[in-house]
Amino acid sequence: MEFKMKEVGFTTDLEYGELHVAGDESHGFRPFQLMVSSIAVCSGGVLRTILKKKRIAIDDITIQANVERNEAKANRIEKIHLHYVITGNNLPEEKITQSIELARKNCPMVQSVITSIEVEETFELKQ
Repeated sequence: MEFKMKEVGFTTDLEYGELHVAGDESHGFRPFQLMVSSIAVCSGGVLRTILKKKRIAIDDITIQANVERNEAKANRIEKIHLHYVITGNNLPEEKITQSIELARKNCPMVQSVITSIEVEETFELKQ
């Protein structure tokens, strides 16, 4: 990846399109937003694959991500709480719990930050 400086922030061209990154939301995605998005979506994608392999049919997954940052330490991300809202019929709670634990172990983004950012996962089931 190559990032080019623009008036505010940086830009890069990717296969899907151009990505603008800046500390000011009016000029691009903020770096912390991209980090949280990467962790949430990677984790959710791995979870989706695991549920499919276990033949657990779901209709939808929504991920709510809450972030705690430490202003005293360069506003670093201290904790990310991922809350999965999983929709489907007769979903087996125990197997969903096991699947989320397995997703955590197999998500490259979560594993990349696990020693520096606390990642917590919870879920609720909806029909």
